[in-house]
Amino acid sequence: MKKEARLLKEKSLSSLTLSVEHFNRPWDTGRTDAVLMLLDHSFEMLLKAAILHRGGRIRDPGEKNTIGFDQCVRRALSTDVIQFLTEEQALTLQSINGLRDAAQHHLVDISEGHLYLQAQSGITLYRDLLKLVFQEELRDVLPDRVLPIATIAPLDPIALFTEEIQEVARLLQPGKRRRAEAAARLRALSIVDGAMQGEKLQPSEAALRRLGVQIGRGTTSLDALFPGIAAVRFTTEGVGPRINLRIVKKEGIPVALVPEGSADSSVVAVRRVAELDYYNLRFNSLVSKLEITTNQATALITLLGIKDDEDCAKLFFNTWCYSQKTLERMKKALEEKSVEAWWIEYRSRQAG
Repeated sequence: MKKEARLLKEKSLSSLTLSVEHFNRPWDTGRTDAVLMLLDHSFEMLLKAAILHRGGRIRDPGEKNTIGFDQCVRRALSTDVIQFLTEEQALTLQSINGLRDAAQHHLVDISEGHLYLQAQSGITLYRDLLKLVFQEELRDVLPDRVLPIATIAPLDPIALFTEEIQEVARLLQPGKRRRAEAAARLRALSIVDGAMQGEKLQPSEAALRRLGVQIGRGTTSLDALFPGIAAVRFTTEGVGPRINLRIVKKEGIPVALVPEGSADSSVVAVRRVAELDYYNLRFNSLVSKLEITTNQATALITLLGIKDDEDCAKLFFNTWCYSQKTLERMKKALEEKSVEAWWIEYRSRQAG
């Protein structure tokens, strides 16, 4: 093994050990943030060590700095000579990395059960990668006691997320109005949901408020509120120090590589087939079916507020997809006014 790869792997194991140590500490001062940040760091170091070990590069020509977390994941997933990650493993990494970003740069409130879920799935993935790439067993380099231990470990991770939604509903009840706490709890769920859907952005305050309003009105369905989480399942095997917890996509739901260079996106995303069936039109399809130019189509979409209506449009892999309702609305608009008139109105608004 190259010396640099060996040193990175040793550094990775140190961060992993410290992450678990903080998880198992009997006091909470800085505990959650430390667990997430150290766990994320341990994976970045492990990915870089593995890439080097397999003959890849972690520093691009002419660059002083090494590649970042997302680029490590992409190379480990999609570079043939290096490849050692699966798409589902990338989902786990994206979830941990998104939570780490919130912990380091803002606020995130994560329940004890959810923190255990992230820590245990992280340990499982670390164990899998160490064996696959380096032919080493985690138990040979770390004692069994260096594992996350929880007295309230969730038996059903999906039930845990449902309980999280119910807790937010309790925080928003009349007489409590603990909105800041509810928002911090929703932020953690939204980050994991976004990671499953390939979204890199931290949730905005407006997005968190909208979720709070939905929950306050009685919406508690995981599928309705967090479709990314609902699109995967968590499998467990073993007991005690040998427990494994992994993210697995549900049958019939695709995991796809997000095109490199897509703004504010992670590396992979899961999409529900039902959604893709509903939003089955692309921009060029609208242009073709309406027999108008691309500029005229853009004008109509803007003036009709198509992208603001979830019944009409949704963003997938940084590509807008449209439903049949969009086509109907645009056809009706063209019956009311000529496309030239719509174009003049659009140009007038742009100029103003």
